[in-house]
Amino acid sequence: MRLLGKVALITGGANGIGLATVERFAREGSKIILWDMSEHGATVVERLKSDGVDAIYKNISVAEMNDVQEGVAEAVKHFGRIDILINNAGIYPRQAFLGMSEAQWDEMQEINLKSMFHTLQKVLPHMVARRGGKVVNISSVTFHLGMALLSHYVASKGGVIGLTRSLAREMGEHNIHINCITPGAIKTEAEAKVLTEEQAQVMMASQCLQRRIMPLDIARVCLFLSSELSDGMTGQTINVDGGWMMY
Repeated sequence: MRLLGKVALITGGANGIGLATVERFAREGSKIILWDMSEHGATVVERLKSDGVDAIYKNISVAEMNDVQEGVAEAVKHFGRIDILINNAGIYPRQAFLGMSEAQWDEMQEINLKSMFHTLQKVLPHMVARRGGKVVNISSVTFHLGMALLSHYVASKGGVIGLTRSLAREMGEHNIHINCITPGAIKTEAEAKVLTEEQAQVMMASQCLQRRIMPLDIARVCLFLSSELSDGMTGQTINVDGGWMMY
């Protein structure tokens, strides 16, 4: 029960990494704020509540500042505070750069990067007022690797790492820890829409650990970065990819 009594806001919490983090945090005693544009999030929260977890769901587009502002206000009204923020919501459609439209580029930056500007601007003041908090931003190992057909995605995820580092400097005096995870090839429902199993196996062959990395692997590191176990860390990027990329 490493998060007993803590209040965690998890974006993109209805599926994949987000869902695994929601479920893991709930088992560790956390109260849950689940944001997602999928109504499956409501089903997840109802299941949590039936298990005795204090949890709320809101259908939110993190790319919209008004949505985020309203969601944070409702969460603080319900729980009184936000102790943990997991910035997980994101998209990763493939597209050749020379065939990419400006709208496709902008959509990627809005959802993957600017959304974190929105959530952080609205959540951090509450953490500053309480003199503490934990933030985990989800980036991607593709920033370290570079990857064809994902230039807009890699650029957005590189921005996430830069934002993490700068805010760690700025928020340290307020006892707010801001760290980042770069997941590798994670076996999720969303991955299956853009990657064949054969392509996934090729990527896995580059890993030291010859198994698929699962959402729970990322959730466990989110737990580490959100608990007292990481109290000496901020501004760091942790690679969770089975040993694909080393740096």
